[in-house]
Amino acid sequence: MARSMRDIKRQIKSVQNTRQITKAMEMVAASKLRKAQEKAEAARPYSEKLKEVVASIAAGSQDATHPMLVSRPVKKTAYLIVTSDRGLAGGYNANILRKVTMLLAERHKSKDEYALFVIGRKGRDFLRRREYPIVEEITELSDTPKFADIKSIAYSAVQQFETGVYDELYLCYNRFVNAISQVPTVDRLLPMEPMENQEKKAEGLHATYEYEPSAEGVLEVLLPKYAETLIYSAILDGKASELGAKMTAMGSATKNASKMIGNLTLTYNRARQAAITQEITEIVAGANAQS
Repeated sequence: MARSMRDIKRQIKSVQNTRQITKAMEMVAASKLRKAQEKAEAARPYSEKLKEVVASIAAGSQDATHPMLVSRPVKKTAYLIVTSDRGLAGGYNANILRKVTMLLAERHKSKDEYALFVIGRKGRDFLRRREYPIVEEITELSDTPKFADIKSIAYSAVQQFETGVYDELYLCYNRFVNAISQVPTVDRLLPMEPMENQEKKAEGLHATYEYEPSAEGVLEVLLPKYAETLIYSAILDGKASELGAKMTAMGSATKNASKMIGNLTLTYNRARQAAITQEITEIVAGANAQS
């Protein structure tokens, strides 16, 4: 019984140490989340305004054309997938990777029909083990990445669509809603949606834009930047989602540890009570035997 009590006490101590670690990780994630959330939200107005300008130019000039606005027969598709470098983030990585693998299985009969651009070690390792065709990767991003950190992979994906290497480009990431809700999202980035819908929105706008030398010249510069901006915005969303998922997961782990400590303490007290009762019984029995 004494040995069993020592084991329980040792287990309680181990769980208490684990709880301290998960609580610290929860607090660190919470402190980083605010900054990541602010950065993700700050990027949205810029991309929305850029979208408004592009829509206005394309809708206002019938002669303005660009490869990013034109749909073509799909021979090969590219996917840019945003995951994390580390685990302990609940279902953050599993959810988006499950959605992507299911989508690939539904849309493609062969791995020759698509290529993957991967951000994050978890996604890279998962997809590499299953021999998915990864063409480019980026790992070790900070919790508040700068555009320069992802410019190379964003530029490469957009440029290869422009040159016809890929006929579609999809963006796969976790869209940040709040600290406890992140939605696995797959959006078609290129070719961009037809401008008819944007034209209707543009009709209600009173702002007019003057540009030189031509609409095509402006679109030539703006569209690649716009696509790269959307990629960067998705990565910021992904980082905020990662930290939110990590905070939630560590919070749950801390609560579970506290519950386990309570159960183990109850078991320990019962074992201790049983040991004391046993000793009293033995003492009484010895006293009776002597009388």
